Amino acid sequence: MAQGYSLKDQLFNAEKVGYLAGLFRAADPDFDPGFESRVLSRFPELELKQRIAWIADCLGPALPDDFPAAADLIEAALPPPLDPALRDDDFGDFIFCPLGDYAVIAGLEAHRDRALDLIEAVTQRFSMEYAIRHFLNRWPDETYDRLSDWAGHPSYHVRRLVSEGTRPKLPWGVGIATDPGRAMPLLDRLHADPTRFVTRSVANHLNDIAKKDAATVLDRLRAWQGGAQDPAELDWMTRHALRGLVKAGDPQALALLGYGSGKGVAVDVTLAAAKVAVGDALTFDLDLRAEGAQPVLVDYIIEFHRPSGRPGRKVFKLKQAEIPPGKPLRLSKRHPLKGDATTFRLHPGPHRLLVQVNGEIRAEAAFDLIA
Repeated sequence: MAQGYSLKDQLFNAEKVGYLAGLFRAADPDFDPGFESRVLSRFPELELKQRIAWIADCLGPALPDDFPAAADLIEAALPPPLDPALRDDDFGDFIFCPLGDYAVIAGLEAHRDRALDLIEAVTQRFSMEYAIRHFLNRWPDETYDRLSDWAGHPSYHVRRLVSEGTRPKLPWGVGIATDPGRAMPLLDRLHADPTRFVTRSVANHLNDIAKKDAATVLDRLRAWQGGAQDPAELDWMTRHALRGLVKAGDPQALALLGYGSGKGVAVDVTLAAAKVAVGDALTFDLDLRAEGAQPVLVDYIIEFHRPSGRPGRKVFKLKQAEIPPGKPLRLSKRHPLKGDATTFRLHPGPHRLLVQVNGEIRAEAAFDLIA
């Protein structure tokens, strides 16, 4: 990432605010002329999420006091829906995100149904998964009824909202109080969707559930086998949904993906050096052998030294391959050990490399990290 890059300034800036104001003025020439200056006056002091909330706050006095009338104006101001011919990664323009916050602020309590109508419209320009969660908490029955209708919506953006908005662990999203199992009948419908934007959300949703209830996820994926979804797409969804369980070495998840036990695999590990300096890289080679051809999912784990004496662990993906009959599978890896990482601090001291094959630890090697 280039030095000085600012996501908040890329997504929420004078040009974007002017674009939003211009849409409102095209729908209502009397739209508040001071809206832009009021919004921009606080941008220098606000971070990304704060800018979203601030724009929503500024919309309050700029729109009609009557929420249904305000919702009508918002819908009249919206640009055409996102391109229905695209099938993935079409999130839309972030400048519409504050419209969801406004729907929550002004419509949640007294105008639930009209606010949900507005969310349905806006999510076809930018996803409203953060806004819908407030309605799930305040009006669970009524909101799930609406989500059931939306699961068959002609817009794949609305269908994706059904899965994405009900995820148990949505990043940045408020927690939802309803039982995660309540969304499962909706996923039963959405898993066969023809659009990757939707099926990725379904897979992410299952990955969230698997962190607390692996059995439910495995049962559901088995039940979907041989169903309406294209087998190749369902295979992709299954791998994506089970990624957390695979990293943890869950044997049932690995079996569902076609990987047997790793106990029959012999692994030799060779380190390029027994001491590695912070800022350099841990380099190692692996030889994997088995009696016959065997598909393998190879991960490696680094146990990092901690001053407390309790090591920290991180799992890293290495290779999905097959051990050939009568020959070793040879793999190599160079793992940078950056000293300036912002999310994970390195401490000099004894470390360990562990090699995991089909969920089983099959080899390990010690090395020292030095300053």
